[in-house]
Amino acid sequence: MKKLLTLFFFLLVISNAKAQDSTSKFSLKQAINFALTNQVDVKNSLLEEEVSLHKVNELKGYGTPQISGTADLNNYLKIPTVFFGDQAITIGSKFTSSIGIYASQLLFDGGYLVGLQASKAYQELSRKKTNLTKTETVINVSKAYYGALISNAYLEQVEANIERIKKMLDDTRALNTSGFVEKIDADRIELSYNNLLVERDKIKRLKILNFALLEYQMGIPPVSKIELTDKLEDYPLAITALPDSVDYNKRPEFALIQMQRRLQELDLRRYKSNYLPALKAIGSISANASRDHFTIFDTDKQWYQTSLIGLSLNVPIWDGLQKNSKVQQSKIALQEVENSTIQLKQSIQLGYISAKSNFDNYIASLETTRKNVALAKEISRQTKIKYDNGIGSSLEVIDSESSLKESNANYFNILFETILAKIDLDKSTGNIAY
Repeated sequence: MKKLLTLFFFLLVISNAKAQDSTSKFSLKQAINFALTNQVDVKNSLLEEEVSLHKVNELKGYGTPQISGTADLNNYLKIPTVFFGDQAITIGSKFTSSIGIYASQLLFDGGYLVGLQASKAYQELSRKKTNLTKTETVINVSKAYYGALISNAYLEQVEANIERIKKMLDDTRALNTSGFVEKIDADRIELSYNNLLVERDKIKRLKILNFALLEYQMGIPPVSKIELTDKLEDYPLAITALPDSVDYNKRPEFALIQMQRRLQELDLRRYKSNYLPALKAIGSISANASRDHFTIFDTDKQWYQTSLIGLSLNVPIWDGLQKNSKVQQSKIALQEVENSTIQLKQSIQLGYISAKSNFDNYIASLETTRKNVALAKEISRQTKIKYDNGIGSSLEVIDSESSLKESNANYFNILFETILAKIDLDKSTGNIAY
């Protein structure tokens, strides 16, 4: 039995270890879909949508029949006294009780009708907010995903450079041992090699940070391990001809402020409707009992019933201009929304022009850095050939390697900035899909 328990524990440990070592693979699309389900901001936005639905149902309930029941039981410690001239007479019983049901039905209320429209608009506003949150989530995940891809690619490039310089260092040390080159030549190459090792450690730390950021944007627990399946070369940097101006209706921010304007218009109508009368149908039925002794629950004793139906009309006459003040405040608030709409249009157009300009600049810089990397590689190759043939110096080798390292670093930096610029350009035109 002890051996079986030991074996079971051993298998359990192995199973847990494998579970902890498991790695989830994500394409960009899969990462976005995961975030749209698990990211906290998105989940909270969906909860807000659910709240808005309950608010609509709450207001609808106000227009349905309202029924309430009442019951009371009274014990008069002192029975009320009634005066007839100079005579004081005690009238009533020590114990009284009543039960009843009251019902009402709203027939007309202008504020309710407008409020019902406003509640539906509020529900639509919640959906617009969710769309905006989802758009921002797609943007954040996309940027973090490509940041992680860049760190992966850059690390692979540095690893390849380290492997190449390590071979060169080993060859130079062997030549130094044989007396063909001086020790300073090997030392110079070793210095370059050590610098690359430091660079690799920096990139590894950057990679950890970039993956942590991606996991955060996706809503993945920090202890998870993920692997990216997309490739940098798959990202579509090419674009078709762009328009001179933006279609505002494609931007979720504009749809949101349009909905806010609609709500403010309904708010103004609601305050104006408060000048109208409100009409209700009412009805009630009740039963009362009065006893000198506590026999309220004696079924042989009589209860006296009362019932009624009627209409209740509430006509506003004078409120010290309170309603007028609310109407004026609502008009000002509507004007503020209209001003914000104009400002948002200007901001969207300016953002589009800026994003387009940034993208064009980075595309041009990216092409230049690509050429520089190709030149640096060729210079490094030619310098290595000269050095191997004894007609070049180690200084030339180190200088060409430094130029290659710098060119690679510039390329990956510009590539990342170009991808970010393309994402920002897509955002500015409202072409972020999810």
